[in-house]
Amino acid sequence: MDKAISRSALNKLIIVAALGYFVDIYDLVLFSVERKDSLTDILGAAATKDNLKNIGMSLLSWQMGGMLIGGLFWGILGDKKGRLSVLFGSILMYSLANIANGFVTNVGWYAALRFISGFGLAGELGAGITLVSESMSKERRGIGTMIVATVGVFGAVVAGFMGTSDIVANWRWSFWIGGGMGLVLLVLRIGVFESGMFEKVKKSDVSKGNFFDLFKTRHRAFQYLSIIMVAVPVWYVMGILISFAPEIFASMGVKDFTPDAGKSIMFAYLGITAGDLASGLISQLLKSRKKALGIFLFMTIISVFLYFKCAILSEAWYYVIITIVGFATGYWAVFMSTAAELFGTNIRATATTTAPNFVRGALIFLSLGFRYFETVFFTADGKADSQKSAIAVGIIVAVLAIAALFNLKETFHKDLNYTE
Repeated sequence: MDKAISRSALNKLIIVAALGYFVDIYDLVLFSVERKDSLTDILGAAATKDNLKNIGMSLLSWQMGGMLIGGLFWGILGDKKGRLSVLFGSILMYSLANIANGFVTNVGWYAALRFISGFGLAGELGAGITLVSESMSKERRGIGTMIVATVGVFGAVVAGFMGTSDIVANWRWSFWIGGGMGLVLLVLRIGVFESGMFEKVKKSDVSKGNFFDLFKTRHRAFQYLSIIMVAVPVWYVMGILISFAPEIFASMGVKDFTPDAGKSIMFAYLGITAGDLASGLISQLLKSRKKALGIFLFMTIISVFLYFKCAILSEAWYYVIITIVGFATGYWAVFMSTAAELFGTNIRATATTTAPNFVRGALIFLSLGFRYFETVFFTADGKADSQKSAIAVGIIVAVLAIAALFNLKETFHKDLNYTE
């Protein structure tokens, strides 16, 4: 912790990081909320059920591909040039991309802007969490990241509300509002100070921002891969079970209701907001990141079981279960804290920025796996069985996450003022 930083400066840093993540998450899930309406508008007569699904998955993959590449770029930049440069550049990029997204009239430009937006979205969270973690004491930094994550994920609730209410005229306004919020946030960034730990490392000759340093030793590589795999179930739930709930429920023979993407995301993130607050507090109470991650990973597995068994009972039950699933996957705050605490100052931004984006980018492979299993499993009437496909992907993800958790080291009491 930089002892010279004042309480007011620290409070402003936490507020800017939290609001930055709020806008980040709003823009991140906005496509899932507006997927059906936007593609129906753009495709016109070509907007068939299969097109909406297949093109939607393709566009989501473009966005996540942008995040994968952007995570590398912004993470390395954060360790070489500073955390604040990443905060400014990433917010500016995704804000302008989302404003432009509101003007698209064809799928090609939609894909390009989803990629650019994803590239920009990749930087803000890692830089913010790194700054907060390096500016607070080891006893209280978990509270700081908890506040950032809890406030931030509420942005998805707002995105879901925008997609299901009549406040905005159409889907284009949702993108314009998201971009506008990002530009306003840039003004608030003025006066936020750089990390004292980074300033000291910046003057040294130690290697900074070298992504391959994360794999220089077997121990370091396993820790990095483990923290990524522990969080993949979060995006399995959001990217498969919730985003494609209409297709999954159709294959399950549910005809009484069709899950609404906007409402699903809104209820799920209401649960995640509460979950992030709870997981952060439990981590502080137990003085353990690993135990908190284990508790919530176990709850995630149970809640996914409930999703397939109980969510089909009625529309009301579906949204109750979705909220429970959201709460169980609300361990993003502890995940980000752990990612920041695992590595030295010279590669901390690289690790903290790339890890969440590799988790998000894993959705590309989850989607490919989902599509593959749809060619393996079929319903009684010969159609692709999206339910069994989702279950198969979920089992693989759960096994890998549990194995990764056992390999992960405890970081709660770790001093961050060191280099690799």
